[in-house]
Amino acid sequence: AIRKRTDSSFIALDIVYEDGTRSSHRRVPARVLGGLDGDEPATAILEAQDRDIGVASGRARGPIKSIARSSR
Repeated sequence: AIRKRTDSSFIALDIVYEDGTRSSHRRVPARVLGGLDGDEPATAILEAQDRDIGVASGRARGPIKSIARSSR
């Protein structure tokens, strides 16, 4: 059987929240970044991840202030 190759590469992003807290090396699929919107599509993905984390931990995250690609 022939297997289709899926793009499994990720980009690591650092997040700063409006309350000043930070989250480092959060992974987002590389296929959704770049293009005309740059890294902007990552915001919705990271907010969805934050909602899931908040439900699991019982502590919701605040709004995202900025996103930058991780330096390493």
